[in-house]
Amino acid sequence: MYIQRTLEKLLPGILATFPCLAVTGPRQSGKSTLLRHALPDYRYVTLDDPAVLEQAQSDPVYFLDSLGDRCIVDEIQMAPGILSYVKIRVDEDRSRNGRFVFTGSQQFGMIRNLGDSLAGRIALLDLLPFAAEELRQAVPTEGGLEQFVAAALTGAYPQLSVTPGIDRRLWYASYVQTYLERDIRSLYDIGSLREFHRFMQLLAVRCSQMLNMSAFATDLGVSVTTIKRWLSVLEAGRIIYLLPPHFNNLGKRITKMPKVYFLDTGLACHLAGVRDREQLLEGAMNGALFENYCLQETVKAFANRGEQPSISYLRTNNGLEVDLVIEGPSLRALPVEVKLNRSPTAGLASGLTRYASLFEQAKPADGLLLCLADGDRPLCRGVTAVGVESYLERLQLWLAA
Repeated sequence: MYIQRTLEKLLPGILATFPCLAVTGPRQSGKSTLLRHALPDYRYVTLDDPAVLEQAQSDPVYFLDSLGDRCIVDEIQMAPGILSYVKIRVDEDRSRNGRFVFTGSQQFGMIRNLGDSLAGRIALLDLLPFAAEELRQAVPTEGGLEQFVAAALTGAYPQLSVTPGIDRRLWYASYVQTYLERDIRSLYDIGSLREFHRFMQLLAVRCSQMLNMSAFATDLGVSVTTIKRWLSVLEAGRIIYLLPPHFNNLGKRITKMPKVYFLDTGLACHLAGVRDREQLLEGAMNGALFENYCLQETVKAFANRGEQPSISYLRTNNGLEVDLVIEGPSLRALPVEVKLNRSPTAGLASGLTRYASLFEQAKPADGLLLCLADGDRPLCRGVTAVGVESYLERLQLWLAA
């Protein structure tokens, strides 16, 4: 069963204007399936095949000759040396676009290699696990509550969503083990895999919270430097997303404490031991997991447009908190507060009204209280309660404005 991916609609325009395209994203997010379905006339090879990898490394010229005029090279991070030869071929005829398409699962290192070799010659896209509208095709649901439950208890990775009867716990356990063994041990010096796995579990339990690296270092008995290195590894694999605090000074956003989220709420639930609907909706983590879900969908909305997220959170010294501040093309801010609530009240919108007063001169957009309400509901002046589906529709309009 193939699920149409939102990112597909960007491919024709990119391949008509760039010689190369790279699609990054976590393992099992559907990169190869997407490209083989959308580009059936391209020659496909994967560097996961030891014989193909050996040929690419030992004789890159012959390897590229064997691929023909248009090709898809899967897992390019395993043989970055061929990129310099790709650059030569591209520069020999810059009028030919859409020749080389690459995929890779290690974003930071891969982008560095691509940038060094193919700067100005390559477009980059990030494919994450199913977004809400894609997941609904595989797991039909109605209403924001059921969509949240499906994303959390089924997961948004394609294989989980389209395979009836799959053992979700076994799949996630195998995914984490494969991720640790293949991507982490082979590419990074992270020390103990057992301690790294414990770190992932602690992150899941504390998702949607501010990231106190010193506290993690104390709990795990490692240095803050190690925690920073582990975080960069998880970011590179598109496992987590670090949401920066909102400051007009961009330098402060980088240095101040971020909040941590998982890009698949199902993985967060697996690591945190949330196994069923009752635990999800009634347990101590229910609000944090719903906020994680809303954040992951926001990040995916940007990624599926080929854009980097322009989002942050606000927390001031006088107690004002706003879960999400989204900057649109016009640079106006859209403040969003997330609440796991089906009957929102004006009292839940107090942070948004205070935000409107504090940033009045910047003329922010009217605030949204993102909850599980059925339909839009004005709460007070400048604040509307919206459900998940309405929020995602409004977000698309906001980004397109």
